[in-house]
Amino acid sequence: MAWKRSMSNAPPMIIIFFMLTTILSTVEAGKIGVNWGRRTSHRLLPSMVTDILLQNEIKYIRTFSVEVKAMMAFSGSGVIVTLSLPTASVPFMGLFGMSRYWLNDHVRSFKTMGIDVRYLQVGTDITLPNNSTSYNLTVTATRSIQSALEVNDHDYLHLTISHTIDILNPITKPSEADFNPIYKPLVIEYLSIMEGTNSPFSIVVMPFEFIIQNNLPLEFAFMDNKSNFSIIDNAHVYMNAFELIYDSFVVALSKAGHPDTNIVVAQIGWPTDGHPVANKVNAERFYKGLLPHIKSDKGTQRRPGASIEVYLHSLADENLLGVTSNKSYLRHWGIYKSNGEPKFKIDLSGEGRDVYPTVAKGTVTMPKRWCIFNGDKSNMTKVQQQFAFACKVADCTPLYPGGSCSFLSFDHNVSYAFNNVFQTNTQYNVDGTSCDFDGLGEVVPDNPSIGSCDFQLEILGADLRDLGGVNKISVSNEIKPSFYLMMIMSAAWVYFQYEEIDNLR
Repeated sequence: MAWKRSMSNAPPMIIIFFMLTTILSTVEAGKIGVNWGRRTSHRLLPSMVTDILLQNEIKYIRTFSVEVKAMMAFSGSGVIVTLSLPTASVPFMGLFGMSRYWLNDHVRSFKTMGIDVRYLQVGTDITLPNNSTSYNLTVTATRSIQSALEVNDHDYLHLTISHTIDILNPITKPSEADFNPIYKPLVIEYLSIMEGTNSPFSIVVMPFEFIIQNNLPLEFAFMDNKSNFSIIDNAHVYMNAFELIYDSFVVALSKAGHPDTNIVVAQIGWPTDGHPVANKVNAERFYKGLLPHIKSDKGTQRRPGASIEVYLHSLADENLLGVTSNKSYLRHWGIYKSNGEPKFKIDLSGEGRDVYPTVAKGTVTMPKRWCIFNGDKSNMTKVQQQFAFACKVADCTPLYPGGSCSFLSFDHNVSYAFNNVFQTNTQYNVDGTSCDFDGLGEVVPDNPSIGSCDFQLEILGADLRDLGGVNKISVSNEIKPSFYLMMIMSAAWVYFQYEEIDNLR
């Protein structure tokens, strides 16, 4: 009662100030999450990943895997999960009944396990330059899945599709931005499907790639606004690529008739290898500018004060991810090495502290043994063949021009490749030839790393793959025979409608 009396006697402005302070204190600042892919030879246990998230106070994760063993680690953790429907599965979802089966077999069962699944991303890497086939199929699948959500009471789940800048006309100024004509009708259809669902419009923002593709100064990629280069767009002056790209989507959405659509940045990051400017120093600088900007709700030029949700790409390197010769950096987006060690300083809370994130706990390193080339060049054809074989089996992208190992001699190149195969195979195979390479390899106890080139020593991989689907571990009791019939029919339909299945995810 004393509190009530004191408030009733307080001046109106003080009461208003108190109310505003209370309201603002309950509004969550920009959200920072991470992406997690599992295309790596020696994966951290899912429980270790969950521990990394909790230790670093990360509440949001977007996973590219729907494997049950991976998902179970999030049960009861408080981590909010975005699932990704694999691109290869997208065409199946457009057929009657398939969406309902998939949602029940995965999402609903995950929810019963205590996993807080709130978002489903339909497909990955589906907006290709001047080719809308994949996106068209994805929009069709999204319509089917959204109908299944409404019919089957999945009101907790929101759908989204990730959009790269390839879906836009070439970016010059945000005021001139618009969706590519081959995509625009499909985007409008997608937005109409999502209208009223509170589902976000997800975008991929990669300043690293943007400056390379557009031959822009490196400084323009960073958020510390030290660049002498800027893009003037009427009253707006853009000093960094993030705001330029984000606002280009803002304008394009407005021109599509949806100016107030909530935008989530589904992928943003900086690689640390595979390109001359892909390194730890630049990655640390990029995040040091980005994360405090997000956490402080500065927004962008066209959405000042906006609370932006971003997913850092990605948690750990993926040395088995498919790459092309000009994009060898795709395997090196990780904040962490595949062994759970952080690569550089990054304050994942967004407070801008000069700190390393916590190290993964519980990893066990393999014995200190490395496999190197023994120097026998009596048959160079054989050496070249074994070198090529090793790079086909294991990751050699750091050897590419601009990579962390690109300065090595030929002998050291071969040693690097041999060692990667040796470590990928857990230093062992059944016939005892793990470091043989047709008589060209030898095992050594001393670390052969040179300068910035790290000859890796892998962790023991205790995580095994499953095929996904809760039925694999008998959480659901049965799948009706009609499900298999629909799978066969879907496969035939895909054969004629969808010639290229994404090989990256």
